Amino acid sequence: MEWFVVSPLVVVALFFVALAAAFIDSIAGGGGLLTVPALLAAGLSPAQALATNKLQSVGGSFSASLYFVRRGAVKLREQRLNIAMTFIGAIIGTLTIQHLRADVLRQILPLFIISIGLWFLLMPRLGEEDRERRLYGLPFALIGGGCVGFYDGFFGPGAGSFYALGFVTLCGYNLAKATAHAKVLNFTSNFSSLLFFILGGKLVWGTGLVMLIGAFCGARLGARLVLSRGQQLIRPMVVVVSVVMSAKLLWDGHGTAILAWFSGL
Repeated sequence: MEWFVVSPLVVVALFFVALAAAFIDSIAGGGGLLTVPALLAAGLSPAQALATNKLQSVGGSFSASLYFVRRGAVKLREQRLNIAMTFIGAIIGTLTIQHLRADVLRQILPLFIISIGLWFLLMPRLGEEDRERRLYGLPFALIGGGCVGFYDGFFGPGAGSFYALGFVTLCGYNLAKATAHAKVLNFTSNFSSLLFFILGGKLVWGTGLVMLIGAFCGARLGARLVLSRGQQLIRPMVVVVSVVMSAKLLWDGHGTAILAWFSGL
């Protein structure tokens, strides 16, 4: 077990990175775009970076979830089945990724994420107010909880956006309400995956706990804005984060080919 593998100054910097990332994540998802590269740049190995990032993500998603529950935006009793299916899905996804390669998913994921951004951009009234619900009970729990939970445990980027999209399109929730409920399921899948990272022994605990505190504070600030400004804040942030996330995933998978293409122009 390792507590710190970086200097105190770097740990302080990572605290503020986690704070900013959790603020963004609680509103539109995609906080890992900041934290994972920051951890890698700090000198952690890829395995350590992913494990430590999951620890701080749990802090951020728990903070936002707690705020939404206390404010009455989410009633946990009504979400028990969704939470259970999300937890199971994330466990299965985490176990599956240990035996399969995620290369194919990595290639097609940018298309899905940019589609979410375009959907919210081109449909300005989507999620503006509550609409008729399409799925109830177990069917929604399996799709909106279990399937997205599986994805979060298997791969992860953009899971918060997928949860929110499920609540908007399948449950008919307005965007602020969907974001609040999405964060509860996001915490569930984060926590489920974290258990396996702990068993793997790759967590850098000291750095992760400092980032967790930063994430807790940042997520609380973001959660307050979700309930106070809702629609006018969430929609543009979802679009921007979707574009940035897609661009990063494309660069990670095809950066060399993209540079070669531009050099040939």
